[in-house]
Amino acid sequence: PPAPPEHIERRLDQLMPADVLLLGEQHDAAEHQLIERQVVEALVARKQLAALAIEMAESGNDTAHLPATASALQVQTALRWDDNAWPWAAYGPVVMAAVQAGVPVLGANLPRARMKDAMTDVSLDVQLAPAALSIQEDAIRSGHCELLPASQIRPMTRIQIARDRAMAQTLVAARVPGRTVLLVSGAGHTEP
Repeated sequence: PPAPPEHIERRLDQLMPADVLLLGEQHDAAEHQLIERQVVEALVARKQLAALAIEMAESGNDTAHLPATASALQVQTALRWDDNAWPWAAYGPVVMAAVQAGVPVLGANLPRARMKDAMTDVSLDVQLAPAALSIQEDAIRSGHCELLPASQIRPMTRIQIARDRAMAQTLVAARVPGRTVLLVSGAGHTEP
């Protein structure tokens, strides 16, 4: 692959060393997926990338057992890729850059089967400080154009918290001393 752009290299120089890097995106912005691929390639070139964790696949699905020569279809199968939710045309180049470098790609999102349980899990209400919980609820409300019934705000907020927790658990489990795990997710999962 070509050398990563100089601005990517400079930014990584500012951020390194890091056990984990969080790269938030706007899901329908092609330029964001290009940047993600460039960051993967730059970390690979530095022999720094331990794993690529992605919101676009559920936790428990990964490419760790696949060779670097795996086909896109093998990778999609291993990750149980949902092309309707996450177009492979957009994310495939990011994922394949890691796979072809021999770096595992890890699904990090909360499995869909666990989302219903998360909606009623009141223990999630205390995972954030009250002010942060209120901010998250406001983000859910505004993210649904103020159209979500008030009774659904807290359950939807719980799903978001559970998704964030699943991603964090994936990152912690993937840590390798002296190397970096990169998370690619929506910006809402990476903002402080």
